[in-house]
Amino acid sequence: MLYSILIYGSEAAVAAWSEREEAEVMGRHAELRRELLARHQLGPVMRLAPPVTDGPFAETKEQLMGIYVIDCASPADAHAAAQRLTFDTARFVVRPIVAFAPGVLPVQGMEPD
Repeated sequence: MLYSILIYGSEAAVAAWSEREEAEVMGRHAELRRELLARHQLGPVMRLAPPVTDGPFAETKEQLMGIYVIDCASPADAHAAAQRLTFDTARFVVRPIVAFAPGVLPVQGMEPD
């Protein structure tokens, strides 16, 4: 079954990470992506870019920062994957998803770390 892992957090908190903190968190993310890819369980993974312009919405302290789509045998497996990604300033939400009219976008230069 497909699951989404939605990563909510503070862009300001992530921007304040030291190089060591960034490397540690991103290293764990890369490790999980490699493992899931090897098992053919990895779908799209996106890290949302910080907004470049102010929108019509009130500023929030927590934003959607990233999305993983993974294929797992059970909700427990999906939650275990999300647990490996955690960091102090984020909240992770795991939800089952169903493909709805999937399309194909060309993705260039998007090799897993």
